[in-house]
Amino acid sequence: MDERDWLAERFEEHRGHLRAVAYKMLGSFSEADDAVQESWLRLSRSDTSEVENLRAWLTTVVARVSLNVLRARRTRREEPFDVRVPDPVVSREDGTQPEHEALLADSVGLALLVVLDTLGPAERLAFVLHDMFGVPFDEIATMVDRSPDAARQLASRARRRVQGAAPVPDADLAAQRRVVDAFFAAARDGDFDALVAVLHPDVVSRGDGGPGASAVVRGAREVAARALTFARLSPFVRPALVNGAAGVVVAPRGKPFSVMGFTVAGGQIVEIDAITDPERLRALDLAVLDD
Repeated sequence: MDERDWLAERFEEHRGHLRAVAYKMLGSFSEADDAVQESWLRLSRSDTSEVENLRAWLTTVVARVSLNVLRARRTRREEPFDVRVPDPVVSREDGTQPEHEALLADSVGLALLVVLDTLGPAERLAFVLHDMFGVPFDEIATMVDRSPDAARQLASRARRRVQGAAPVPDADLAAQRRVVDAFFAAARDGDFDALVAVLHPDVVSRGDGGPGASAVVRGAREVAARALTFARLSPFVRPALVNGAAGVVVAPRGKPFSVMGFTVAGGQIVEIDAITDPERLRALDLAVLDD
C-alpha cells in the first residue's frame, strides 16, 4: 500500500464524523458532501507528517470550509423572508439506518437546524463544534480569528438563542407517533376541533416549496385550517422517522409529494417542518418508500 492509499484509508475512517460536522454546520447534504470532499483534497495535498491527531485536523478543515459556505450563503441570500427547511434525514420507522447514526447524534431535529440557520456563521461554528463535538475553545478561536474567551462567548450566545427557540421534543417515540397519527386522522375526517386539540396553541408550521414558494403559518386554528386543505392527501401518508422523530412521507401513487417532520412536546405538536419542493425531494434519500 502506497502513502496515498494509506491516507485515503485513514480518511475513510473519519468520513462519517466529518459528514456529521458539515451537516450540522450547513443543514444541507450536498453542501456537506462538498465540504467533506474539499477536506479530502486538502489532506491529499498537505504534508501531514507532523499531524498527531488526524481526526482533529480534518475536523478543523471541514469546519473552516463549512464556515466559508455559511458566509457566502449569507451574502447571496436575496429573499431573506423565504423559509428554507434544512435537508431532513429520512429513515424507516423500524430503525435508523447505520449511515444515519452519526448524522443524528445529539438529537439534531429539524426544529433545531432551523434555529441554527438563524445564527451568525461564527456563532454556529462555535456552538456546533463545542456543544456537539467537544472541540476546545482554543481550537475554535483559531478558526474564527477570535480569542478563546471570545469563542466561548460566541457559543454561549448561540446556546441561549437555541434554548429559547428550539423546543425539546418528547422522548417517547411511540407517544410522538400517536400524536402525529391523531393529526392525520383528524385531517382525514375533516374534524377541525380534533385538529386544534392536537396542536399547541402557538404551533408553527413551515412549508418549503422552493424559492418564492415558502410559507410560515402560526397558531393552532390557522394550522388546522391549512391541514384541512390537504386532507385529500391523508391516504398517501407513510410513517417515517424524520431526523429521529416521528414524521411522514406523503407519496401519492408512490411519487413523493412532501416530507414532513413533527416536533411533539408535552403531548402536542409544536412545530411542523415540510418540504414540498420537487427538486429537493428528488435529491433526498427516500429509501423509506421502498417495499
